[in-house]
Amino acid sequence: MTAITVIDEPENPLRRAPLVEGKHDFASVTATIAGVAEKKTPRGWYLMFGISIALLLNLGAMIGYLVFTGVGVWGNNVPVGWGWPIVNFVFWIGIGHAGTLISAILFLFRQKWRTSINRASEAMTIFAVMAAGIFPAIHVGRIWVIYWVFPLPNQMAMWPNFKSPLLWDVFAVSTYFTISALFWFVGLVPDLATFRDRAMKAGRTVAARIYGVFALGWHGSNRHWIHYEKAYLILAGLSTPLVLSVHSIVSFDFAVSLLPGWHTTIFPPYFVAGAIFSGFGMVLTLMIPARQWLGLHDLITLNHLDNIAKILLLTGTMVGYAYGMEFFIAWYSGVEYEQFAFINRAFGPYWWAYWIMVTCNVISPQFFWFRSLRRNPMVLFVISIFVNIGMWFERFVITCTSLAHDFLPSSWGYFSPTLIDILTYAGSFGLFFTFFLLFCRFLPILAISEVKGVMPQANPHAHGADHH
Repeated sequence: MTAITVIDEPENPLRRAPLVEGKHDFASVTATIAGVAEKKTPRGWYLMFGISIALLLNLGAMIGYLVFTGVGVWGNNVPVGWGWPIVNFVFWIGIGHAGTLISAILFLFRQKWRTSINRASEAMTIFAVMAAGIFPAIHVGRIWVIYWVFPLPNQMAMWPNFKSPLLWDVFAVSTYFTISALFWFVGLVPDLATFRDRAMKAGRTVAARIYGVFALGWHGSNRHWIHYEKAYLILAGLSTPLVLSVHSIVSFDFAVSLLPGWHTTIFPPYFVAGAIFSGFGMVLTLMIPARQWLGLHDLITLNHLDNIAKILLLTGTMVGYAYGMEFFIAWYSGVEYEQFAFINRAFGPYWWAYWIMVTCNVISPQFFWFRSLRRNPMVLFVISIFVNIGMWFERFVITCTSLAHDFLPSSWGYFSPTLIDILTYAGSFGLFFTFFLLFCRFLPILAISEVKGVMPQANPHAHGADHH
């Protein structure tokens, strides 16, 4: 990290910290953000894009191998019929939650610090849901007859079971993806018009026409801004319930069953807190390198990173409370099967996964009690990686430990992933990072119009730096 990344000032509770640092005006903010897409593509981007494409091609190869060979290439067995595919599905859905929370809920609560991270977080949400959607589709086994799961009239009189939480998942995730994509695109429209105009002035006619198509004829009139703000507010209102509902419904995949370790009412809030926790962890994982490599220190400040770290501390503590409460409920219920399920998680064959989960999700965020660590980008980046690892292990522990040891000791088993499992999971990161790198290269990584809106120059009554 260069020296500019660790410049800090003592906290003054009587003065609100500036959201844009440095001597910026509207023109320089536009030039800084647009310059990321307009400058010559750096070699580092090609390197990372090449790695991502290689992983994406690997994903395609693994799916092809799965289709032609069968699900026996995975480690799924009896009794662990749900292995890594469902673990990865829940993991990626969780990653996408931070984008909606930052964009919708923080917008409705008028939290202006969201403006420098919301655009990338929204993109992260869409790409994470795309990665998640692969796994339910391929884990069904006979992918060529997947149309059987849709409510289509057929000669076999088959019909989806609308009482199944697996079908609720389909509606929840598809709605979430649709609203998130609309929200992201509507927010992009003014900035795409800026890119269109700059491309036209620079003589890049093809780029100007492409940006112009997606800018939908925007020219920044008062009428355009009125309709834009109404649409943005409506989509924020639609998105807000999805933050709570989507991962609640995903948790019902487990909670409505009778399996020990799954049959508990704490799952919906527990899953939502975990999803926000993992999503903000991924925001840090992506934005800290972007801030460094793209020269966005003045726009993504230490105050933004500090706020994200505080949310990680809050949600990590909530997740830790849920872990403890699970043990309490198992003891208080008096059901010996539930008690065994949780003792087995902590001290049984999967003890190593459980304690990795606790260390990463509960212990590592506690470092954020210290302001100096919350404002150190390197520490934040390392802990964000631990958070991502821990939240994947949480989904693994929930899924595999309960299935491996159910009611009948005679049917107990142990799940071990195969190389195909590992390569398929790695390939999902290829899909995610391929799209995210393309987004960073060709679209505004920060919301230009919204960043300008939190600057002192946007306030007609501001008279000095203290009015940030």
